[in-house]
Parts: sequence; C-alpha cells; structure tokens
Amino acid sequence: MAELRCEGLSKSYGKRTVLRGVDLIVAQGTLTAILGASGSGKTTLLRIVMGLVVLDAGTVAVGGTVVADAKGLDVPTEKRSLGYVAQEGALFPHLTVEENVGFGLPRAKRRGSRVSEALALVGLDDSYGKRRPQELSGGEQRRVGLARALAPRPRLVLLDEPFSGLDAALRVDTREAVVKALAAEGTTGVLVTHDQAEALSMGTEVALLRDGLLVQSATPTEVYRRPVDAGVARFVGEAILLAGEARTGRVSCALGELDTADSGADGPVEVMIRPEQIELARVDAGDAARDNGVRARVVDHTYYGPDTVIQVALTAEPGTVVKARTFAHDIPAPGELVVLRVHKPVVSYPRLTHANGRAATEATPPSRSYT
Repeated sequence: MAELRCEGLSKSYGKRTVLRGVDLIVAQGTLTAILGASGSGKTTLLRIVMGLVVLDAGTVAVGGTVVADAKGLDVPTEKRSLGYVAQEGALFPHLTVEENVGFGLPRAKRRGSRVSEALALVGLDDSYGKRRPQELSGGEQRRVGLARALAPRPRLVLLDEPFSGLDAALRVDTREAVVKALAAEGTTGVLVTHDQAEALSMGTEVALLRDGLLVQSATPTEVYRRPVDAGVARFVGEAILLAGEARTGRVSCALGELDTADSGADGPVEVMIRPEQIELARVDAGDAARDNGVRARVVDHTYYGPDTVIQVALTAEPGTVVKARTFAHDIPAPGELVVLRVHKPVVSYPRLTHANGRAATEATPPSRSYT
C-alpha cells in the first residue's frame, strides 16, 4: 500500500503562514500534480512530506503509517521509503550513470540487474551506464534522475519541477517517459509544478494551492472545465469572465443567453467561458440570415501553430474585447466583421458587490501555457 495522506497540514515561518490546514490524499498508484504560483506553498508541502520541514499542525502518512505529526513524530527521510527527483536532476558528476542509478541500492546490487531495469523503465539502455552526467542531454539527465529514484522501489516518488529548463519538445518526451515509468512500477507519485499544461497532462488529479490553501483537488478535466472559482479559472488556462444574470438554469451576458453547468440561485453572476468554446464565423455587413449570434469585429490575432487566438471587439458592447481560439487555417483579418456563438454549458460564479454597489473584480492575472 502506497497511499499518501496529508491531514490538516499547517506551517508558518514567523508571522508568514505558508500552509493553512491542507488536506491531500494521493491514492495508491496514481500521480497527483500540485499546481500553484510561486509562493503558494507547493515546495513547503513537498518538503514536509520528505521530512525536511517540521510541520506546525497536522499529520503525514505514507502507506498507512504516520511518518510526521505535530506531537513530535518525525520519521527520518531515509526511512520514509521515498524517491525524489529534483529540478536539475541533481546527479553526482563524478559518478557514472550506472553508479548514480545504483546509489540508493544495497552495495551488492549497485551493478546488478535492477540498475538495468530502472534505466529501461525510463527508456534508456545499458549503453548509457558508463557515461558521465556531463555527457548526457538535459532530458537524459532527468530520466537518469528518475531511474535513480525508482531503483530502490520506493512507495512514493516526489518530483519537484523536474522538467524546468528543458525545451518544449524535450519536455513533452520526458513527461511521457516519467508517466510510463511510474505506471509500469505502480508507484504513487506527487508532482510539484507551476506549469498548467504539465499538471493537466500528467496528473491523475490536480491539486491547486493558492496562498497556502488547497482550493480545488479534482481530475484535470474537472479543474479545467469546472474550476471552483474565477481565480482557478484564470490560473488554469485562459478564461473570459463577463458580468451576467442567472435565471432558471441559463445566464445572460454580453455573449448572449447561454446554458450554464451550474444550478445556483438566480441573480448577478460572473460567467466563465473558455476561448475554445467560442465559434467564430465571417459575416458580411448585410448578411441578415446569419444574425443569430453576437456580432464583433476582429481586432488582432496571435498565431501559436496548432491554433490561433483571435481578439474581437463586440459591436453591441463598446470597449468589450474577448478572445476566441480556433484551429482553422483561414483566419479573419483585423477589421473583418464576424459572428460569435458559444458552445457547451458555461460556468458561472455568484458576483459579489462592494458596499458602493460596484461589482467586485478578480485580482488573479490570466495565465496560459502552450507547452
């Protein structure tokens, strides 16, 4: 059994609170991606699980055994059956690949079949065994670091931003190798990252930390399609947020009257729409037959290769500019008139107002990743 269970984890440094009552369960044989901005508490959480930071409150259990609590229990790191993959691989430069991978094994097994098995798990053959770390590419070094972590067959592997610094293509290949290796061994994994695409593509679940609080933990699909609040929506991908009014299962906003995935109370809401939910089509100024959508004029577009993000200004809402993502090759030019239609139910959140009656605004900046 290799379940990780963290209950009520809290940690402060002086007056600065880093973690606030975090509850996290990582099921056996799954990979949970802990996602958050810098300063959200990700690294502190990882270091508490590793035994490098003493918690102020809560408990940590690995495989059903409590390894740390606020009463003074603190099992040494080397006795927690953990594997660890650091940001830069952290290989010993004076050792060969074979010696690095076998470092955590009993001396008699450091040159045995387990080293070859661990290398094979990460897609490297025995020819790499005699090389030094400086003879490897960045991606190969990360794979060797993972092989070293897996070699002793730990119950839990912790990955701390393991793909930082790699170019986009190599990062994707290395991610796939990591996921396959963990699955092949049935090893439970925790990935700490600030990269949204990385978390969504690798995690069985995504746990999002914000200011020391675990604000949402769910499948990648749930976190992306039904973020718990506007801050999560903006952090996990790109989000359009518009003021709206909810009435009997539908919402009205600047993009029309839309179906909503929520069943909350009627009243003021903030409507969240992903750019890929917006279908965009050209329309001539006199084309009344295609008027059953929201008209807009193209302002600009940004090409990303697989897709293009088009900025459009709504003609009926001066000053309102939204983004639509399209995979089409024929892109309307700036100045062209288009019609917009929103597909799939949208998500909405109760819209708070200040005492002066003005709508509260979301302070979290938008973020996107195409890696």
